[in-house]
Amino acid sequence: MNILLAMYWPIPHLGGVWPFMLQIKRELELLGHHVDLFGNSPDGTKYHIVNQGRELSKEFILPLQERKLNEAASPLLHVDSWVRNVELDRYCMELSAAYFGLDHYDLIHTQDVISTLAMNRVKSKHTALVATIHGSLAREFMLWQQDSGYRESPVWKYYWALEHNGAAAADVTITPTHWLKNILVQDFAVPEQQVSTISNGLDTDKFWSVCAQGTDLTAPDGKKVMICPARLVHIKGLHFLISALQLLKQRRSDWVCWIPGEGDKKEELIQQALAAGIAEDVVFLGQRKDVPALLQQADIFVHPSIQDNMPFSVMEAQVAGLPAVVSNAGGLPEMVQHEVTGLVSAVGEVETLASHLEFLLVHDEVRANMGAAAKAWGTEHWSLEHMIGRYLQAYQRALRLIR
Repeated sequence: MNILLAMYWPIPHLGGVWPFMLQIKRELELLGHHVDLFGNSPDGTKYHIVNQGRELSKEFILPLQERKLNEAASPLLHVDSWVRNVELDRYCMELSAAYFGLDHYDLIHTQDVISTLAMNRVKSKHTALVATIHGSLAREFMLWQQDSGYRESPVWKYYWALEHNGAAAADVTITPTHWLKNILVQDFAVPEQQVSTISNGLDTDKFWSVCAQGTDLTAPDGKKVMICPARLVHIKGLHFLISALQLLKQRRSDWVCWIPGEGDKKEELIQQALAAGIAEDVVFLGQRKDVPALLQQADIFVHPSIQDNMPFSVMEAQVAGLPAVVSNAGGLPEMVQHEVTGLVSAVGEVETLASHLEFLLVHDEVRANMGAAAKAWGTEHWSLEHMIGRYLQAYQRALRLIR
């Protein structure tokens, strides 16, 4: 098959979707399929098929869009700057895809509701469309709202329509977790029979290869290492972690917390740690390529997210044999079994998070047993081969539906 993997967000990308796309591309090509990668450029100035070096600058498209979609012609697009920008960019995506040509693809596999809606509008009727929805834009919007009447706002109605229409636009829609499937079906009226759940897989060969290369960091003498690899953005909840570590420092000092990652909240988090008196205990490592090796140096994995679906960081931590201290956000309770492979607390419960970290610092045997259980479960559950097999079945189902 000729397959196009498409995403609205920039590629390459810091989040977990980009590694997911690369895994699928590599595994499908090993099976004899041809796979292209299509999405926004990292600087947002063009759309490109990244593996072919083909690109189309938005400077050639946007003037036309802005003339046709001005405030007089399309007033609803101008009620919110984000709505306007997304719609303009979605149209740019559609025109770029049409410019590159889609007719030779047997199947397009999108990674979000926006690209799914875009590809549905411009693809050939002979090309199947499969969508993997990795998160909920509308639900993230909900988390930001303080006004209980936000559901009456034009912006919310746009978000709702985008989530509903995007997720329903594919021939087959896939979610990595039952949590997200339930949201699409119950909150956004996507037909239940259209949505399947396929867990993500982890490339363990690559993981262990990076581990074998080692790292230049070592655990400080007399300290246990907690590690939180994450994008430093609000939705990942690291401000809750810093507050919990402030409480933990009042009780014991036999720990250090490593935070690999970058994001727009980095400076704010650094200042929070400084004000909390734990700047020497919380180490911001920046973007790292050796996270699997860092996990080998760690004792406890922590992930205090406000909303998440199925983060690769949890999968890697489990394969590495670490107990996970996580929030109950999104699909995390489907990944971590409380008191078996880790400890789970409610989002934002700082005191409970601190207590869970302290418990694992104190109880070495429990920590080791949870880590061993996590490794056994993760090694079996995050099978990349199993994931690819299920995706091929989904592809065949989508192809049958258009014939």
